Amino acid sequence: MNFAEAADGAEIAWTSEGEGEPMLLIAGQATAMDGWGPTAELLSRYYRVIRFDHRGIGRSGKGEAERYTTRLLAEDAAAVLDAAGVDLAHVYGHSMGGRVGQWLAIDYPQKVRTLILAATSGGRSPDAGMQPDRAALEALTSGDMSRLEPLFFDADWVRSNPAATHTFFNSHASAWAKVRHFKASREHDAWRYLSSIQSPTLILHGIEDALTPLPNALLLREHIPRSVLVRVPGAGHGLHLDHPETVEWIRQFIAGKSRSSG
Repeated sequence: MNFAEAADGAEIAWTSEGEGEPMLLIAGQATAMDGWGPTAELLSRYYRVIRFDHRGIGRSGKGEAERYTTRLLAEDAAAVLDAAGVDLAHVYGHSMGGRVGQWLAIDYPQKVRTLILAATSGGRSPDAGMQPDRAALEALTSGDMSRLEPLFFDADWVRSNPAATHTFFNSHASAWAKVRHFKASREHDAWRYLSSIQSPTLILHGIEDALTPLPNALLLREHIPRSVLVRVPGAGHGLHLDHPETVEWIRQFIAGKSRSSG
């Protein structure tokens, strides 16, 4: 386990596995790096995978309360890349991690080779079709695994991967940190800045995602120049884990962009 020092002195825990081009994984709201589980293992066969615990989560320090915004969490991510000795990385963010990844690409364009956004949004919208329905939101705030599982994962995947499911939903986090993560994610608003993203961007989104409905991905596609959207049939909010075929799509996207820039 390694630690990066954030701007306020908070220690951000991170790990690295595999070889090849660096890929930074940014986890979702109140989710520790361990939640990437089998996806991180699979990606590490092809890339140097760098994971970290957001401040207040897992083994990272909680830091200052006012630094719990998606834009400042992106500063933490940049500090991890610096600590890992990485100048340029592929960045893969899930849910709130995708929101953080957007700011990383906006504020630190020189650090982001490609951007992969899964099950995420550019921020709030008055459009009701972009909001989670009440039942989904209540399940999210309940923290009840039995209510959350159907929103994230395919039932067969859960039965076949009980350890990964348990790890994903049981990250070590205080109520203090969870509240601030929830607020950071809900208050994210990057819509007017997304057009400045220059990194080749792949958007992955489950058609059945009730927590971040598909119209969010459609709008991301409109706002981020030359981005590519892949709609994943039958997938919910946890497609980064229960649809391992997405790893191959990511590899193909990255390889294609490498060829086009070579």
